[in-house]
Amino acid sequence: MCDQPGMPLIGDKAPAFKALTTQGEISFPEDYQGKWVILFSHPADFTPTCTTEFMTFASMAEDFEARNCQLIGLSIDSNYSHIAWLRKIKELEWNGMSDIEVRFPVIADLKMDVAHKFGMLQPNEDDSHAVRAVFIMDPEVKVRAILYYPLSNGRNMDEVMRLLVAMQTSDEHGIATPANWQPGDEVIIPTPGSCGQAAERVEGAGDDYHCLDWFLCLKKL
Repeated sequence: MCDQPGMPLIGDKAPAFKALTTQGEISFPEDYQGKWVILFSHPADFTPTCTTEFMTFASMAEDFEARNCQLIGLSIDSNYSHIAWLRKIKELEWNGMSDIEVRFPVIADLKMDVAHKFGMLQPNEDDSHAVRAVFIMDPEVKVRAILYYPLSNGRNMDEVMRLLVAMQTSDEHGIATPANWQPGDEVIIPTPGSCGQAAERVEGAGDDYHCLDWFLCLKKL
C-alpha cells in the first residue's frame, strides 16, 4: 500500500520550490513577493476536462492579476508537452471562448517534486497523475485555502475567484463572510467575546448594522 503524501495545511507556510515552466524557471516564493498565488494541478495535458479548465482560468487571468493574484499551473508532464497543448488550446473554441492564450506559468513536474510537496498525488485515486488541487497562498506565503476535486470533474473557477475576493475582504476589513457571499453583500461582524459585549452589540443595532441574534450581526461595508 502506498504511503499517503504529505501536504501543507491551512495556516502553514507554503513549501518553497524552483521549477521549469512554460514561462521559464520560477522560484516560489521569491518571484511572487507581495502577491497572492493560486497553485493548481491538473491530471494531464491534452485531456478534455483539463482543457476546459485551462481555457477558463486563462480567460480570467487578468481579473486575478487585478486582485494582485498570480496563477501557476502544474501537471506531471514535460515542458514540451505543455507548450504543444497550450498552442492547441489557442486554436479551440468552447463556451464562448476562443483564441485563448495561456500566459501564466505551467510547471513541468516530471519528477513529481512539487506535486509531492503539496500532496497533489493521491494513490487511491491515481498514483501517476495529480488530482485537481488548488492552493491559495497569501502575500505572507501562508496557505489560506485548499480545494480538491476528483479527476473526473472540472473546477468552478468563479468559486475560486469568489473565495479569493472573500479572503481579501476579510483581511482588509476584519470581518467574516456568510454562505454564498458575493462582493457587495452584507458581511458578518466578529462575534462578541463576553456577555457584556453581546448585550451592547444587540442594543446598539440600528443604521450601521443589524442582528439576527447576539452572535450573528451583519452590515454593509
